[in-house]
Amino acid sequence: MISRKRLIVNADDFGFTPDVNRGILAAHRDGILTACTLMANGEAFDDAVRLAQDTPSLDVGCHLVLISGRSLLPPYAPLPASAPALLRALAARRIRVYDELVAQVRKILAAGIAATHLDTHKHTHLAPPVLEAVARIAEEFEIRWVRRPFDIPLTAPRGAGPWLEGALKRATSGSLQILRGRFHRVLARHGCRTTDHFAGFQITGRFRASDLAQLMRELPEGLTEFMCHPGYCGDDLRRARTRLKESRERELEALLAPEVRATLVEMGVELVNYRMLGGVG
Repeated sequence: MISRKRLIVNADDFGFTPDVNRGILAAHRDGILTACTLMANGEAFDDAVRLAQDTPSLDVGCHLVLISGRSLLPPYAPLPASAPALLRALAARRIRVYDELVAQVRKILAAGIAATHLDTHKHTHLAPPVLEAVARIAEEFEIRWVRRPFDIPLTAPRGAGPWLEGALKRATSGSLQILRGRFHRVLARHGCRTTDHFAGFQITGRFRASDLAQLMRELPEGLTEFMCHPGYCGDDLRRARTRLKESRERELEALLAPEVRATLVEMGVELVNYRMLGGVG
């Protein structure tokens, strides 16, 4: 009998730094993490590929990057440094979105990774030209699962960080709902699949084991993807340009916590991944 509540626990940023890679592997081997997405332009891409090949139970997808790092296309220039910079580049047609993302997918596939799902760094596929490119790539490469970055209704935990930050995240998450209709129409036109629900944006970098256990209790029926960013905060991560540093260790601790796994069992939540659900084709 199929559980009425199924959960994919998916880590972004595989390939970002070696200590992020190690954290993702620990969360999978000893915790509840079932999947991750790989950055083709990450500094630790080769390390991530090696770890993935040594860990066939880890479901790997593509974390498509248009913000931060370098392009995979000649002249290998830096990509826009922020979402506003990306929007300006898109408006001025200074970035070849489809070509860039195809190059990233091809690099991942050429490394021997049988990618099962697609998402984007900083949720850039909410922008119409990026969404069109991602949906087209999903169809062409038969990687049918694409992240739907619309959070289920949650109250971000206030004890884990400044209230204003949580309020801004909730406001942003609410505004994303306006884009939902067009988003799903584009994916449907290209034969893409999504989970029924998504969670993680509101509490990124802010949750501990008790918060994650509470989320498990609140999961709706159907298939949910929970986005997370585990890692170890070593020297490589401290030097990297990212706001998520020490918080990655807190997320890792939560993903490893026995109370979280016990809550999954208590609530009858089944852990799955995209490969199990027919991620390719």
